[in-house]
Amino acid sequence: MPQELRVLVAVAETGGFSAAAARLGLTQSAVSHSVRGSEAKLGAVLFERGRTGASPTPAGERAVGHARRILRLYEVMGVEARAAARGSGSGRDELAGVLRIAAFRSAALHLLPPALERLTARHPGIRPEVRVVRELGAGAAGEVAAGRADLGIATLGGSQDVEPGLLTGVLVEEAYALVHPAGHPDPKALPLLDWDENCGSYTRAWWRAQDWIPRATVKAEDDAMVLTMVGRGLGMAIMPELSLREATDAVGITGLGPGRPVRQVGYVTTPESAATLSVRALIRELRSVKA
Repeated sequence: MPQELRVLVAVAETGGFSAAAARLGLTQSAVSHSVRGSEAKLGAVLFERGRTGASPTPAGERAVGHARRILRLYEVMGVEARAAARGSGSGRDELAGVLRIAAFRSAALHLLPPALERLTARHPGIRPEVRVVRELGAGAAGEVAAGRADLGIATLGGSQDVEPGLLTGVLVEEAYALVHPAGHPDPKALPLLDWDENCGSYTRAWWRAQDWIPRATVKAEDDAMVLTMVGRGLGMAIMPELSLREATDAVGITGLGPGRPVRQVGYVTTPESAATLSVRALIRELRSVKA
């Protein structure tokens, strides 16, 4: 069974049966036979075959995500069993192994480091691998669903729903603020700066009710670029608190009042990963981080 799953993942990641065979040290016919067997068992076509290679169908994407997650459980099972054996004399498990994390940029900069610092101080055997992903489309939650991350840090409650079956928990509720050049006499008169990942979907009703907010005339690559442009006097922006941790003295921050928009930032994981010792330990540390 594990080998069948490895074949599915390899075909999806390499884009073809020949490349998957080379990666796994198998023949192309063995890879083809394995994929056909998986398709027969599941009752679905998993890959579109063509002259340029093979690409997963929607059913294949789902199957490959489950395959990665199952293979990851095999890895964790071995790591935790060995850790329990090493710690049997001391009465505690010695956590060890790779812990894969996906997070959007400002969360990776400001939420993760203190949590990982404490986690690795308590469990030096844990090796965090952090991937920064854009919070667009599937985002960090999609990395978890696809089996590429054990835990994701994502914005919750927006228009992009978390895939059913994943577990979530809120870590931070952060308010938006008006960000403008420091000392500007009328910041609301400035052009609006924005970036693709800004979570307008979480605050859409609030935005619609504000007749002073113009359409964005400048789009930046990310929130750090927006802050730099605001500090240069090029406009104003509406940004969440995590993005403002990097604000300089050139940037002024004004509250938006009691009806201000608020977004939730939280963790996303799978039920099976949530039961592992390393992920449970990381969630404990994340919950202890002061927003």
